[in-house]
Amino acid sequence: MGNFTFEEINLMCIYNTGSRTGLIDSLCEMRGELSPEETELRELTDSTLTKLCAMTDEDFAELELYPDFDQ
Repeated sequence: MGNFTFEEINLMCIYNTGSRTGLIDSLCEMRGELSPEETELRELTDSTLTKLCAMTDEDFAELELYPDFDQ
């Protein structure tokens, strides 16, 4: 179900709106504001968006999106 990385989960926690489509919209909006130098964040956002678009709303609802900033 997505196989999200630690970094992707934390990114989703920051931009989570409560729904998969809302999160996709938020990430797309944020991605549009990135500068050309922010390649690492752009790549992270792209990989997260790819996985989110491939999953169902039901699968998204099963995700536990709690940030773990201690790792």
